[in-house]
Amino acid sequence: MSEMPLHRLAARAGLARDWIDANDRPQQVSDEALRRVLQGLGHPAEDDAAVARSLAALELLDDSEHLPPLLTADLGQPLALARWFSPNSQVRCTQEDGSVHALTLDPLAQLPGELPTGYHRLEIDDRQVTIAVAPPRCHSLQDISEQSPPRRWGLAVQLYSLRRPGDGGYGDCLALEQLARSAAERGADALAISPIHALSMYDQQHFSPYSPSSRLLLNTLYASPSVLLGEREVRMAAEAAGLTQSLEDLEQTSLVDWPRAADVRHKLLKALYADFSQREHPLRPDFDSFRQSAGQALEHHCHFEVLQAEAVEQGLGADWRAWPDAWRSPEEPEVQAMAAAYPARVEFHAFCQWLTERSLQRAQDAARSNGMGIGLIADLAVGADGAGSQAWSRQDELLAELKVGAPPDILNRSGQDWGICAFSPEGLKRNGYRAFIEMLRANLAHAGGLRIDHVMGLRRLWLIPRGAKPSEGAYLNYPVEDLLRLLALESARHQAVILGEDLGTVPPGLREQLADKGVLGMRVLPFEQTSPGHFKPILDWPDTALATTGTHDLAPLAGWLRARDIDWNHRLQLIDAATELHWRHEREQEIHGLRRSLQANYGPLKDNDALIDTAIRYVGHTRAPLVLVPLEDLLGSDEQPNRPGTTDGHPNWRRRFALPVAELLDDEDAARRLELLAQAREQAWERDR
Repeated sequence: MSEMPLHRLAARAGLARDWIDANDRPQQVSDEALRRVLQGLGHPAEDDAAVARSLAALELLDDSEHLPPLLTADLGQPLALARWFSPNSQVRCTQEDGSVHALTLDPLAQLPGELPTGYHRLEIDDRQVTIAVAPPRCHSLQDISEQSPPRRWGLAVQLYSLRRPGDGGYGDCLALEQLARSAAERGADALAISPIHALSMYDQQHFSPYSPSSRLLLNTLYASPSVLLGEREVRMAAEAAGLTQSLEDLEQTSLVDWPRAADVRHKLLKALYADFSQREHPLRPDFDSFRQSAGQALEHHCHFEVLQAEAVEQGLGADWRAWPDAWRSPEEPEVQAMAAAYPARVEFHAFCQWLTERSLQRAQDAARSNGMGIGLIADLAVGADGAGSQAWSRQDELLAELKVGAPPDILNRSGQDWGICAFSPEGLKRNGYRAFIEMLRANLAHAGGLRIDHVMGLRRLWLIPRGAKPSEGAYLNYPVEDLLRLLALESARHQAVILGEDLGTVPPGLREQLADKGVLGMRVLPFEQTSPGHFKPILDWPDTALATTGTHDLAPLAGWLRARDIDWNHRLQLIDAATELHWRHEREQEIHGLRRSLQANYGPLKDNDALIDTAIRYVGHTRAPLVLVPLEDLLGSDEQPNRPGTTDGHPNWRRRFALPVAELLDDEDAARRLELLAQAREQAWERDR
C-alpha cells in the first residue's frame, strides 16, 4: 500500500516523521514506529482501514466549525475568529472581574484587542468561548522592584539532602524554612528546590522526584507536622506509636533510606491524624477551609490513594491501568461509593496534604519576610507516572500509553526512557487547557519562581510506546504559542519568575521564543565551552538565562575536577575502555582550559579549592540576571545527587549533607564562597549599570 495516508495522519496528529539528531544528521521515523505512537495518541493505524478512519476523523474535526472551549490572545492584539464567526458579529463579554461589556467583531471577524489580561467569557451568536488574554512576557526580575535590580543570586538544594535534629532521616519543609532564613540573612534572593510533587504513598521503592504520581499535589513526606500541631504533640504521637527509636536511627543515616523512612513517617502521620480526627481540634476550621478550596484535584488524588491501597491489598497492583473497569476513572460509581464508604481514609490523605501545604507556605513566607526578592523556586517535572494519580484523574489530557524520553545520541546510544507520561495536545485543547493551567497554579501557589524541567517539552517531546525501545519513538509537537501565553498569564498573576531548563538538543528558534516571553534559560559552567577547554568569556554569557555552576545531574565542581562522574561510569560499566580514555583526556583539556580562563581574569590559583572559589566568582560576574549555586559547590562536595541513566548502583536522590542545616552556611568554605558570590554580583551590577 502507499504509505502516504499514514504519513498524512501522522502530520495531522502532530508527529514529526523527519527530524535532526544531536549530531545534525537527518533522521526518519519508521512506519511501524509511527503506527505504534499513533495508537498511543488515540488514532488507530494498524492497517489501511484504521488509518483511513483515523484520518477522516481528524480531518472532519479540523474542517468543522467546532469552537474550542478556550482560545489564547496577546494583550492589545486582535484575535482572529473568522473560522467560527461572521464579521461585525455582536459580542457579550463577561470579564473575569464580573463586569459585562458589549463588543463588536471587526470587518475581518477579529476581536478587538481591548480586553485586559485574564480569563474572559465571550458570547457570540449563542455560542460561548473563554479568551485567555496574556501579557507580553512572564513576570520578570525587573518587575520585583521599581528600579532596575542588581544582579540577583541564590542557592539550589535537593530538599531531602538537608539535615536537622528530629528530621526522621531526610530534609523536610522545616529544614527548608531554616535554610531559607539563613540564606536570606546572607543576601540571597532565591532558593531553588528539587521537585516536591506527590509520589505514590504505597510504592516508595520509586522515589525519583521527577517521576511523580501527580504534579497537582505535594509529597506528604515533606510535611513538618510540628510547625502546625506542636513539637509536644508530635513527640507524644511518636512515642505512643513506638516510633521514637526508628526516627532516631534514621536521623543518623548518611543516605536516605526512603522505604524505611517513608514507612515510619506514614505511621507517624496516621497517629497524628487519629488524634486530630477524634476531638474538636482548634485547627479543624483551617483544615476544612483548605480541603474545600483545594477542590476536585485534591479529592480525586485522595480517592486514588485509597483505591491504590485497596488494589495493592487485593493483589491487583498499584498501576490503575490494570485495575477493574469500575475503578478506572474517578467518575465511576464504584469509586464514588468506595470513597463514601471510607471517609476517614480519604480524609487522612487530605490531612497529610494540608500539613504539607501549610509547612511549605511557612518556608516561602520565611524567605520573603527575611528579604528574598523571589523566595522559593519550585521545580516542575516534565511529566507524571502513567500509573499514578494525575494520569488516572486526567485521562483525556495525559497520554498514559506513551512514555517521554530522548532519541539515541552521542552520550546515550540507546536513547532514554524516562518512564513518565506527558500531556496530550489534543486533550489539552478539548478541555480548554484545564490540566495545564491547574498544574501551573498548583506549583506557583507557594513559590516566587518556577523551573520547568526540559522546557523543550512546550514545543515537542520524544514519545515512546509502552514496551518499545527509546529508538522506536517519535517527536510530538505541542501548541507552544498557547502554552507560552498561559504560562505568561499565570506567571504574572502569581508574580513569579519562570526558568526553563533548555539543556540538550534544543529545537531551532525555541530559545529566542522563550526569551521573547521572558522565560530565563539556563547556562551551566561546564557546558559553556566553544570546544573542549575553551570557555566563553564572562561577557559572552547571555542576559536572557540564569547562570549556574552545576545541576543535580552533573558532578559538582569538586567532583568534576576529580573526574568522579567518569569514575562512576567506569564502576557501573556504562562505558567501554576507549570511551573512558577519551573522556578522561577531554576532561583534562577542560580542566586546563577552565584554569587558564580563570587565571586570565583573577590571577594564579593555588589549588582546587581556589579554583572552585574563582569559578563561583566567574559565574557571578556574568551578565545573567540570576545566578544559582548548588549547595554541593558551596561546600565542596564531590558526589552528584543523581546519575542519569541509572536506577541501581548509584545512590540517586539519597545523599545527605553531614552538617545540620543551621550550620551549613557557616561552614568555612560555604561562608567564603557566599561572600565571593555576593561581591561578584554587586560588581557585575556596577559594571552593567
